[in-house]
Amino acid sequence: MTVAASPVFSPQQIPFSFRGSWFGFSPVIAENSYAPDMHLVSHQTGMHPILRLVPTLEGSRAETTVIAEPHRLTWTSGSGRIDVAYENGDTARIRGQGLGLRLEAAEAVLTPFRGPYFFQDPGDGSWVFTVYQTGRRYRVTVLEGRVAEELGAQALGTAERGVVIPGGQEPWEIAVEEYETARAPYRRTDGFEQVVSAARSAYEAFRDAVAPWRGDRTPAAGLAAYVLWSATVRPAGFVTRPAVLMSKHWMDKVWSWDHCFNAIALAGGLPDLAWDQFRLVFDHQDAAGALPDSITHSEILYNFVKPPIHGWALRRLRPLHESEAAEVYRLLERWTMFWLAHRRVPGHELAHYQHGNDSGWDNATTFDHERVVETADLAAFLVLQMRELARLAGELARPEDAVRWSGEADRMRDALLGQLWKGDRFVARGVRSGTTRASSSLLDLMPIVLGEELPAPVGAALAARIEKHLTEYGLATELTTSEHYQEDGYWRGPIWAPATVLIEDGLRRAGHTALADEISARFRALCERSGFAENFGARSGDGLRDRAYTWTASAYLILAAAHERREAAAVTASA
Repeated sequence: MTVAASPVFSPQQIPFSFRGSWFGFSPVIAENSYAPDMHLVSHQTGMHPILRLVPTLEGSRAETTVIAEPHRLTWTSGSGRIDVAYENGDTARIRGQGLGLRLEAAEAVLTPFRGPYFFQDPGDGSWVFTVYQTGRRYRVTVLEGRVAEELGAQALGTAERGVVIPGGQEPWEIAVEEYETARAPYRRTDGFEQVVSAARSAYEAFRDAVAPWRGDRTPAAGLAAYVLWSATVRPAGFVTRPAVLMSKHWMDKVWSWDHCFNAIALAGGLPDLAWDQFRLVFDHQDAAGALPDSITHSEILYNFVKPPIHGWALRRLRPLHESEAAEVYRLLERWTMFWLAHRRVPGHELAHYQHGNDSGWDNATTFDHERVVETADLAAFLVLQMRELARLAGELARPEDAVRWSGEADRMRDALLGQLWKGDRFVARGVRSGTTRASSSLLDLMPIVLGEELPAPVGAALAARIEKHLTEYGLATELTTSEHYQEDGYWRGPIWAPATVLIEDGLRRAGHTALADEISARFRALCERSGFAENFGARSGDGLRDRAYTWTASAYLILAAAHERREAAAVTASA
């Protein structure tokens, strides 16, 4: 079995970045906003384009081709070339020959409250941009060559600000750093090719850890690993651990269910990093036991929550040491009690969502008539979470807790089947109206995650309905025959990674392995065709929204790894 070389990709689709860095290079400068030039874009205090990079030829903008590999970003035009490589998470090296570079502030306006200020440091001769939006400084140090022109040094108000580095036959090189208030003058210790080689090695070590099984049958594994590696940031602000952002485009947060899929994808080869992903949101658990909706560098949102899939995820992560198990038990118990104590009407066995956002399926048709609803997916997730609590309690020699959580899980499972199962489908129930309604959303079929806990007729009925959602490319979140279906309708049609992984797992545990195999195969083929978009058109297979989404890359790695294990087991069994 051969293994593909490092992937080549377009920075239009996936930003060029480096593990641990809070900035990347991309033409994507805001949500669905593509600039004509590459930018250094920072994700500290939000997504902010900081510097515009314009290759030049004889003083004018050059027409170039831009491609990226995990360890190098390159512009080419004729015999001219510019390369970027990361020395570390806060320093990039840029080298050119035959092409010049105009490096300037992305914004022209400086006010007392936003914008860039630019000056030359009289101490070391470097040029510094200090930017209100991020509260950080960006230092440019010339290592070879010269600055032909400085623009707008010490200017106020509206001005071009930056440096112009001329092209020519002699190579030039600069270092660009992101930092806070002050640091020692930059000193080069390694040559540019050494920096490139070290970056390549760092990526390849990560790739080999998370996808050691990759080969000809998994052609997207290397790029999936890069998406995760490059979206990882070092701890800063409210991000208390090394964290895989959902993207280094505009979805630059950690949401409180997305992180579970990233943790699972990392668990086999990088268990400590996987554990950081799982634990990060629990670092911000509130007094009621709720997890935040999302976390980013400078913001934590609690206005919504996300579904309690954490018990389901935990059983797929590495075994815990006793001290870890006790802490996880405490945190998972508090998260579960939030739902039981604060999201159940007195006298009701089933918990409720207050809005579609709480489910993660923001605008699914399940929520069209009422938003405050008791849903089958929520009950199923809580059953699995309480089963996990019972298992952990048993490991921790807490037999009374184990019995209690097993009983709670039994009661909620029985309430789910007794109150929301209508013979051939699950329904949602409005908490205020008491009215039950079915929808054509895949969300209503999510109780398949209960797997072997479902009565066989229920599992079979769910599997049959799930199959109706299966298009050429994967599971449509709304039936394509529905009047509510939209090709780019967020949760009203497109194919999503989390729904795919959860349903594939539930079907497999419920014994519907052929359908699970088909769903896995179609989603893997979709990623190999269309990349790692936030979601995909169910009819077209085209990538939609953010095109560098880590839970999609993780879903590919999870499904591909499991498929390769099954293939290997089959070969062994037949030998």
